[in-house]
Amino acid sequence: MKVSGELLFTFGTYLLFMLAIGVYFYRKNNNLDDYVLGGRNLNSWVAAMSASASDMSGWLLLGLPGWTYSSGLGEAGWIAIGLLIGTYCNWRFVAKRLREYTEKAKNSLTISDFFENRFNDKSKILRILSAVIILVFFLIYTASGFVAGAKLFSTVFEMPYFTALIVGVVVIVSYTFLGGFNAVSWTDFFQGTLMFIAIVFVPTFAFVALGGLMNSFEQINLANPNFISLFSYLDGSKLSLITILSMMAWGLGYFGQPHILVRFMAIRSKADVKQARIIATTWTAISLVGALLAGMLGFIYLKTPLSAAASETVFMVMINSLFHPLVAGLMLAAILAAIMSTADSQLLVASSALTQDLYHVLLRRNASDKELVFASRLAVILIAIFAALFAMDPNSNVLILVGYAWAGFGAAFGPAILLSLMWKRMTRNGALAGMISGGLMVILWKNLTGGIFDIYELLPAFIVATAAIVVVSLLDKQPDVEITELFSQIEQ
Repeated sequence: MKVSGELLFTFGTYLLFMLAIGVYFYRKNNNLDDYVLGGRNLNSWVAAMSASASDMSGWLLLGLPGWTYSSGLGEAGWIAIGLLIGTYCNWRFVAKRLREYTEKAKNSLTISDFFENRFNDKSKILRILSAVIILVFFLIYTASGFVAGAKLFSTVFEMPYFTALIVGVVVIVSYTFLGGFNAVSWTDFFQGTLMFIAIVFVPTFAFVALGGLMNSFEQINLANPNFISLFSYLDGSKLSLITILSMMAWGLGYFGQPHILVRFMAIRSKADVKQARIIATTWTAISLVGALLAGMLGFIYLKTPLSAAASETVFMVMINSLFHPLVAGLMLAAILAAIMSTADSQLLVASSALTQDLYHVLLRRNASDKELVFASRLAVILIAIFAALFAMDPNSNVLILVGYAWAGFGAAFGPAILLSLMWKRMTRNGALAGMISGGLMVILWKNLTGGIFDIYELLPAFIVATAAIVVVSLLDKQPDVEITELFSQIEQ
């Protein structure tokens, strides 16, 4: 890809704007509450757009179009359907309750805070376990963002992968380090807008270049009629019911993603949740359709086929071919926006777990707000370094890395979050059983292959974790009166 002055100008302007937001919020972080949760003051638009942008990450513009390009609509289409349903259900059934519960339960600032206060856990076991889970799976998840960023810089600026990786890490860490949660949320708002523009423009211009909607689908059908079937692989064999359920199970992951849940905790009030739900669901629906169309149209638009390893660059290659360099720079910046909007959120949540849930509680209980904010900033750098080490392999697949981390959080936290908000009979030991069994099941299932084990690990792990919570809670003693009363307040 030829590097033009227009391309450099667009990228440079965009990056300076993101950094300016971080600098703006730098002096507004007076305490840890401000740095990790923004003072619970997000309006519905920022909450919805930042949650959606941080949710979709680079895989929306790299992984999903790449999978569709190489494998057809079959599996990718069912993943998109599952994610759309999961987005709506998360906003509908979790957002309002979590916003109320975390504030009334001793002003919980993190997911680990919430679990400890929800179950009145004096032993700190729930806090420590959930913080460890966050750190482990976010290292993998953040690494996927760094891989995507390195692929982008490497492709656009023709630089070596390692150099591209360092550039991407420095860019993402800079404004997260400075501005904290507000900077992350507001940059995600703008990045979500840019992502939306790109995901609509690229398929639209591709349709025009291919002679219109009907002509495009006729060309796809002539090339391979199985390509646009939701129920067939490219070779004509049918998707099984278990495969369809496995792909749709991606939607279950939403209930356990800390970087999404923290937006629910930070929204201004429960009255803002309904509007935010409409915005987020609409954004997600249009974006997923656009990503699928980009992969499908790339299948016939690109005259030189992309290899399996390069399939995730289909969106970038189409942008370079369809647009003037100045516009192409803006569209390519949208890919960087998708990557940054997730990686920054993950870095912040992971640093919050390290600072608030481990450093503050276990080592420095009397630490000042200034010290905790400083420790959080150092934690951002530390976690970024380890995530970058995970991302060193240029052959890493973004979608595979995202899928593993998504499943880990979805199974370890998803059932625990849902039941803790919906079922007052749930106990601390039930929560522990669900987190441990869900996380371990993901790791175990991921390493089993062949036959019935070709199922996305989130589905069996989610079922096992839910069963463990219910069984252990019913066998356990009743929750104490304080917990029951707090739950009753939320119900009202």
